[in-house]
Amino acid sequence: MSILSEISSWLQQGRAPKVKASVQQALDEGIPAGEILEQGLLDGMNVIGQKFKNNEVFVPEVLIAARAMTKGVEVLRPYLVADGVEEKGTVVIGTVKGDLHDIGKNLVRMMMEGKGLKVIDLGVDVPAERFLDAARENDAKIIACSALLTTTMGEMRSVVEAVEASELRDKVKVMIGGAPITQAFCDQIGADNYTPDAASAAEVALSLCMA
Repeated sequence: MSILSEISSWLQQGRAPKVKASVQQALDEGIPAGEILEQGLLDGMNVIGQKFKNNEVFVPEVLIAARAMTKGVEVLRPYLVADGVEEKGTVVIGTVKGDLHDIGKNLVRMMMEGKGLKVIDLGVDVPAERFLDAARENDAKIIACSALLTTTMGEMRSVVEAVEASELRDKVKVMIGGAPITQAFCDQIGADNYTPDAASAAEVALSLCMA
């Protein structure tokens, strides 16, 4: 078994110390950091994402795998910078104003990071203006809004309207998600994308960033 398959396999099992050690070993063997990221860490996260979509693994397994991935990336980051490996795009994510739920948002963030995207997490109870400020500061291509309460869904409309009224209109896509959100609601408020689960959200975000 190659060291990269080993990294992918340890990551899928959520074995953070093993992932860290294997990433270091791969570096010591002279494997380029970008390759370790793509064929080791991101490969493992893609498998988890697929399994999550098919209901073969659940939130706890995803969280454990994502934690292992984070540990691996910590070892890799200085080498990635040195090799000039660029992130594939930046996403600003947060739970909208008035809503304090963050499990879904955190899951989406981890899945997006698992696709090699840079994610700026604004946390919960985020007003529309803060999404826009963060998008400007970080040159983000996507604003991703989460809501769990039907009472806060209207805040997503405020974000879309704020983007429409700003200079970001042609630069930034607005993605929305959360338990009460539907495609019909997405169409109604004029958001760019709705996805039903974290794995799909990460796939769509990657394709938008690569477009």
